[in-house]
Amino acid sequence: MTSPGTLHYFDNNLEVHRLVVGSYDNNVFVLRCKHTGESILIDAADEHEKLLELCTALNVRRVLETHGHFDHIQAIPAMREAGYEVAVTTEDAGMLNDVGYDVFIEDGQIIEVGKLRIEAIKTPGHTPGSISFKVHDAPLLFSGDTLFPGGPGATRFPGSSFEQIIQSIDSKMFIFPPNTVVLPGHGLDTTIETERPHLQEWIDRGW
Repeated sequence: MTSPGTLHYFDNNLEVHRLVVGSYDNNVFVLRCKHTGESILIDAADEHEKLLELCTALNVRRVLETHGHFDHIQAIPAMREAGYEVAVTTEDAGMLNDVGYDVFIEDGQIIEVGKLRIEAIKTPGHTPGSISFKVHDAPLLFSGDTLFPGGPGATRFPGSSFEQIIQSIDSKMFIFPPNTVVLPGHGLDTTIETERPHLQEWIDRGW
């Protein structure tokens, strides 16, 4: 079963659904295994009614948070009340004290979604505990607010570090094949091939 109008990417094994919510135009992604129908939701940002409807339609089992900034977590209370487990890194868990969380995501952890496998990769810099998710055997990288078309995420927040986010992008993201599709927390997709040549430009400009 699929939800009309949200299908963003697909192949023989998986579907990615995308919903843009809230005043910050956050991307909420649902990754679905086509073989089992099981799904996970990435970033319960806002507009919980829409997210819960999507979760029901796509058989979502749990929620993964890329980081703890308020615009990415506003739907968490409603999601947890509906019975969905919410996972976040230990470093960003304190940002979720008001909305709650259930389990921690560890660096290098393999998360199973039906027959799909997702690797959790800590990519600090935007926040101390920012984490990205690479789908095994598919050219998909959910980057949260770490990497966008045209550069890194903002580092003007408490706990942010421009040097750290550059290091994360260079050593944890730019190692993937050129055709890897980057699905960020806001805005349009990009690819590793598109962004990698501009790393030094970003370093030189300082943001």
